[in-house]
Amino acid sequence: MASLQASNLLSSSSSRASSSSKRINAAISVPKLPRIRFPVPKTPSTNLVEDLILRNGYTNTIPIEKSTVTLPRIDKEPSVNSSTSKATAKLYAILEAVADRVEMHQNVGEQRDNWNKLLFNSINMITLTATTMAGIAATGGAGAPLLALKLSSTLLFTAATGMLFIMNKIQPSQLAEEQRNATKLFRQLQRQIQTILALHDPTELDVRNAMDKVLALDKAYPLPLLGKMIEKFPAKFEPALWWPKPHDFQRKSKRAGKNRWSEELEMEMREVIEVIKGKDTEDYMRLGNLVLKINKILAISGPLLTGIAAAGSAFVGNGSWAAIVAVAAGALATTVNTFEHAGQVGMVVEMYRNCAGFFSLMEESIESALEETDFDRREDGQMFEMKMALQLGRSLSELRDLAQKSSSSRIDGVEVDEFASKIF
Repeated sequence: MASLQASNLLSSSSSRASSSSKRINAAISVPKLPRIRFPVPKTPSTNLVEDLILRNGYTNTIPIEKSTVTLPRIDKEPSVNSSTSKATAKLYAILEAVADRVEMHQNVGEQRDNWNKLLFNSINMITLTATTMAGIAATGGAGAPLLALKLSSTLLFTAATGMLFIMNKIQPSQLAEEQRNATKLFRQLQRQIQTILALHDPTELDVRNAMDKVLALDKAYPLPLLGKMIEKFPAKFEPALWWPKPHDFQRKSKRAGKNRWSEELEMEMREVIEVIKGKDTEDYMRLGNLVLKINKILAISGPLLTGIAAAGSAFVGNGSWAAIVAVAAGALATTVNTFEHAGQVGMVVEMYRNCAGFFSLMEESIESALEETDFDRREDGQMFEMKMALQLGRSLSELRDLAQKSSSSRIDGVEVDEFASKIF
């Protein structure tokens, strides 16, 4: 375009200046730019990961044949103790199962607490309705109205008897307390496993110990009702047992000497055991037996009274005594049912079982620690003393004072005037 424009411009100017017919051709040529070649970098024979591996010294020699690099396997497990990693994986699997148990027992506990409330309210309403019908039937009337009231009252009393028998057999308030205790103990086990994973290198013995604790809790607090339910009215009151048999295993201490144990500490722990046995455990066993007997009497009295009321309501209209028996028995049955289930006597029985089991576990823990002759296999003495003090709701100085008081009272032949635990 530049050449054409310049040619036109020169032609027009030359025609005006002279009459010469010479024609001028002009052309402006643009110089060619020099060709610049940019060198293309060659593709490296190793990628970025391989280069980092070479720089960090993960391998000494890399054989290269025809641009092919042979590298060590990247997905190979690091050089750590394989048994420790396997035990850690197993503990995490157990931890997931324990978390699932916590949720299950919590949900079942809420469900069975609802059973207690719904059954209690329903049975009381049925009993009061039947009592009212029996009283109305006794005031007057004959024929079909009297028969309808008598039949309705008898049917309601019979239904209340059956429902009350089932409710007293399973004790929903006690079932709910069992699941609450199971939830608490599984959460405690969950925290113990988390502590092991955070502070120690897990071993197969840790895995076995955790498994045994899970299975012992499953056995102590079963979820199903049929076939595996805990006996609600045993012949003898027994403390709850939710821990496995002690293993001959304790994490070895790295501390030289007696692992912070001394003769004074051993004597202190022995005196604490004596106080627990003589005061706390004995008191809870006595109260547990008492409440269990009361619960048995109430569980028998409720269905018996509603059954008597059903029989009395069937004979209303044939005499004044039948109506009196039906109304009085129905009122007494309502009172007994309210005292037993609104007062949650079954829950109190289970609470005493759990408290007695707690003190039994403390006794067994102290005895097993004192029986261990290898101090390296014992738990740290000061840590053990602190745990016992916290479980009893005492400071270290209060725990030592209790041991001294127990020792002096036994020498003087006087009973200790306080309990070991300040919590229960």
